[in-house]
Amino acid sequence: MKRIFIPLMLVFAIGCKQEPKKELTVQEIVDNSIADSGGKMFNDYKVTFDFRDKSYTSENVEGQRVFKRISDLDSTQIVDVKRADDFERYMNDSLVMVHDTMAVKYANSINSVHYFVRLPYGLNDAAVNKELLGKETIKNKEYYKVKVTFDQQGGGDDFEDTYLYWFDIESFKPDYLAYDFHVNGGGQRFRKAYNERYINGIRFVDYENYKPKTDGLDILEIGQLFDKGELELLSKIELENITVTEN
Repeated sequence: MKRIFIPLMLVFAIGCKQEPKKELTVQEIVDNSIADSGGKMFNDYKVTFDFRDKSYTSENVEGQRVFKRISDLDSTQIVDVKRADDFERYMNDSLVMVHDTMAVKYANSINSVHYFVRLPYGLNDAAVNKELLGKETIKNKEYYKVKVTFDQQGGGDDFEDTYLYWFDIESFKPDYLAYDFHVNGGGQRFRKAYNERYINGIRFVDYENYKPKTDGLDILEIGQLFDKGELELLSKIELENITVTEN
């Protein structure tokens, strides 16, 4: 009986061994992150928030995503509206003409604020190219490190910028991001997410905004520079008065 029992136990033990953990693709990592952060609710709900001295709104209007920025100057209210490639400015509800160069500048500014607020949702846009660079440890925690670049077609005026995201390997939350930019002399930024909160199922965070102490460094090294304390804090990016309602 023992001779039969022991081989059976060995077979059972081998059969119960855990399968090797499947390596995720970069698309699976981003999809998991978006799902955890609110998924399609980013498009299904109207979001309003205050950032610094302005109010912002993101909503669907007749199937199209519309971003707004509202500023109050004395007795004048300025409402900037960006939808697809169009930009409009209203002053006290009256449409005003804006020179093309300034319209592009205003539209990019609005898009930038909404882009960071909605992350990681925008990482599945058609113009986005994603590359998994492996894993990297920051502050004793392991992350998937993902590089993002943009196609010129549909990538906006800043399509040449490179972004990096660090996704928690367990929760898939993007705890850190970094990017280089080429306007206004160029530079690099590194952001640490904090003050996470979910409002009606959508994840929002604030950011500590850092830059390298010296110029000309490889953007791919910026995570390790932060880990070593070699970045300086520039500012904090804080959202206030967030509301999430159905369109």
